[in-house]
Amino acid sequence: MDSVPTVRESNIQRVGADALAAYAAVPIRFSVRAVLSLELVDAGLGGLRLVEVPVREPYERDFDLTCGEDTGPRSWPADFDVAPWGIFLARCRGQPVGGVTVAWHTPEMRMLERREDLATVWDIRVIPELRGRGLGRRLFQTAVEWARSQGALQISVETQNTNIAACRFYARMGCALGRVHRFAYVGYPDAAGEIMLVWYRDLTP
Repeated sequence: MDSVPTVRESNIQRVGADALAAYAAVPIRFSVRAVLSLELVDAGLGGLRLVEVPVREPYERDFDLTCGEDTGPRSWPADFDVAPWGIFLARCRGQPVGGVTVAWHTPEMRMLERREDLATVWDIRVIPELRGRGLGRRLFQTAVEWARSQGALQISVETQNTNIAACRFYARMGCALGRVHRFAYVGYPDAAGEIMLVWYRDLTP
């Protein structure tokens, strides 16, 4: 793009699976400079405490790649029926600058917990130039409004203890931490040491 895009110029529209290549053009990678370390009080009987701890060597994390394979948006239709999903793409001057995807009525997806009234933010992304400027808020609100229009009573979103910025963002969006799974990623070499954090927001008036 010739100049820096702006949030005000960005237009969010629902798209189909045929736009997932354009959606995937928006990077989701981020730098990890600190993590939320989980401390168990009295082996967990006294509660859990998340403490921010700097990492010795900052590194890049990219959720579109798992063990070197492309697991990003272009791969979703091979794994799930995305027809019931709400896929939204933000464009500025014709170029993709952000996106959010809400998974809905997909029984095989573990994040939906076999519930008919739960939607989940499967993916949300914003180009680096617009992060922290309000586009993420607009995208998340779009997800909330769409899920509510479908009849969902709650919306969830999964993140990890390595993405502190995302955790703070979801808290600002009215979500509360509902699940902490210390061993969720043991079988995934790229994320074996990470902790799953699942956030929930009620959609009832």
